[in-house]
Amino acid sequence: MMNVASALVSMNGSGLREGDSSPAVRLAGVFAAALLALPAVLAVQPARAAEGAVYYQCPGNVFTNTITPKEAEAKGCKSREAQQPTTIPAPKMRPVASPGGPPASRVEAQEQKARDSDSRRILQDELTKAQAQLDALRKQYNNGAPERQGDEKNYQKYLDRTAELKASVARTEADVAALQRELAKTQ
Repeated sequence: MMNVASALVSMNGSGLREGDSSPAVRLAGVFAAALLALPAVLAVQPARAAEGAVYYQCPGNVFTNTITPKEAEAKGCKSREAQQPTTIPAPKMRPVASPGGPPASRVEAQEQKARDSDSRRILQDELTKAQAQLDALRKQYNNGAPERQGDEKNYQKYLDRTAELKASVARTEADVAALQRELAKTQ
């Protein structure tokens, strides 16, 4: 099959090359003529859009733009003019401020040492309290056999209190271990 450029160059007025009447050549001629007519058709379309698109609102809430004005009048339709959609611009982006304000100043060595000793003292106090609480819970737990209280005539109440004591001992042991790890980091 030949290309369109060579077909356009070699065509005479009838759309055929001289001495050639094959279907492929005829098709190429029609195709070339269509390509030449295409810009003229496309130029008409924007003119219609620019003049304002008209559509019709017919009885029964039917909207159409495919009928002629005479058909619309015969059906009792009202003509409407299409409007461009309303657009609202997006809000302007504000610049993001740097977090934290002014840059942090360095802490002097003396002040850092004071802060470290304060944190060690606080951790040591917390560890002492947690160990005292753990000792009291272990004494009350009595290795899984705490003493029965007067309101525990029901054996299930006794078992529930024993399970709560065991869980409290485990939590407090975990707290003591965590405080010891934190204290070791500050050494």
